[in-house]
Amino acid sequence: CCYKNLVDLGLELSFPETNSSLILVRKVPMCFMEREANELRRKRQPITKSIVEELIQEQIELVQTTGGRARGTLPLTFLKVLASQACHGAIKFNEHLTLEESCGLIEALSSCKLPFQCAHGRPSMLPLADIDHLQQEEQPKPNLARLRKMVRAWQLFGK
Repeated sequence: CCYKNLVDLGLELSFPETNSSLILVRKVPMCFMEREANELRRKRQPITKSIVEELIQEQIELVQTTGGRARGTLPLTFLKVLASQACHGAIKFNEHLTLEESCGLIEALSSCKLPFQCAHGRPSMLPLADIDHLQQEEQPKPNLARLRKMVRAWQLFGK
């Protein structure tokens, strides 16, 4: 009942008539192959077989619990593979970026729904200053409008 959905996702299976418990995998999604290549580059064990087994098991459990009625969502196995790829390709702490790369990154993050965390839910940025705790009478808060103008001038004219 979920065969068509799996084919649409890039997983092609066949079921030999001679062995009812055997599943032959003819094609796997590209993201599985990319994840496999990353693992092999890091001199780790191949993982495509275990990912496909996890996906098939997930689909079996979904059919058993819903009677085959739940379709149309991306399986959790795919989400985990894609989240892993997103984090492995991310900019890491202490990695040097040019001014243009930094501005491009901030611009790209501004269009994200959840810019403050990675695909796994881990923090992706750290505040430079926390001014919420400052009281107006104790210490004035910085003039953010003035700071924005200074940043814009810095961007236009360089350091």
